[in-house]
Amino acid sequence: MEINQYLNHKKQLVEDKLDSLMLAADGPFSDHIEAMRYSLFVGGKRVRPILCLASTEAVSSTRALLEEALIIGCAIECIHTYSLIHDDLPAMDDDELRRGQPTNHILYGEAGAILAGDGLLTFAFELLAKSRSSISTARQLRIIRLVAEAAGPLGMVGGQALDIAGENSNYPFEHLQMIHRSKTGALIRCCVQAGGIAGGADEQQIEQLTLYGEAIGLAFQIVDDLLDATSTTEVLGKSAGADQMRGKATYPAFFGIEKTKSLALQAVEQAKSALDAFGPPAAPLVQLADYIYARTH
Repeated sequence: MEINQYLNHKKQLVEDKLDSLMLAADGPFSDHIEAMRYSLFVGGKRVRPILCLASTEAVSSTRALLEEALIIGCAIECIHTYSLIHDDLPAMDDDELRRGQPTNHILYGEAGAILAGDGLLTFAFELLAKSRSSISTARQLRIIRLVAEAAGPLGMVGGQALDIAGENSNYPFEHLQMIHRSKTGALIRCCVQAGGIAGGADEQQIEQLTLYGEAIGLAFQIVDDLLDATSTTEVLGKSAGADQMRGKATYPAFFGIEKTKSLALQAVEQAKSALDAFGPPAAPLVQLADYIYARTH
C-alpha cells in the first residue's frame, strides 16, 4: 500500500477508536471533558498510534492483537496530547497556536488547560490498565511500565525540564542529544516497542524494533528542528522560528541546515536497516521512516 493511503486509513481507525474510547462531554464534568476532547481532536497526523499499529503488523496479522495495539496507540496519543497542552502554557513555551488553531489555554484558561492535560495523562493509563483478553498479563504490565518510563521523569517530562532549563545557555552537543532522546524520542520508541510486544514479538524482534524506534525518534526531532528554522507559521500550524527566539539549542544551531538534513537522513537509514530481518510485513515501518524525513509539518 502506498504510504499516504496507509496513513489515511490508519489515521481514520485511530480517530474512530479515540472517539469511541473518549468520554462524552456531558454531565457535571462536561467543561473539563470538552477541553480534553478539544486538543485530542483538533488535528494531528497520529504518527505515534500508527507506529504502534505498524509495529504490531510487523510481527502479527492477528485481528485481536491489532485491536489491542490500536487501544495502546490511542492511550499514547492521549499522553502526547497532554504534553502538547502543557508545552503550550505561558509558563513553558507560551504558544497561542497549535495545529493552526488556538492552544488549549487560550480557549479554556490556564487552569482548564492544566487540568485537561492531567485528565488525558491519567485517562491514558486507565485505558492501558483495563482488562485484556488477547495479550498476557505479563505483556500488558511490560507495556504499562514502558509507557510510564517513556512519559516520566527520565523520559518526556524530564526532557522538557532539561529543555526549559537550557534556554539561552551554551551546553555541549551531548546534552542536546539527551534532550532529544528523552523529550521526543522516548515516547516514539515506546510506541514501536509496545506495538511489537502487543503483537507477540520475541526478544530479538523487540531489540530490533527498539533500535528502529530510537533512530526514528531522533530523526523526528531533527526534522522538527529543521522545520522550525526553515518553514513558516502558516505551514507548521504553530509559531515558526520559536526555537531561536527562545534561545534553544538545536541541530541547525550546531551544524547548519545542510549538515542537519544529512544527519536526519542518516538516522532514517539506521532505522530502516534495523528492520531487515522482518521482511515485507515491516514495509509500512520502512515507509514511515521516509515519511518522517520528508514531512513538511
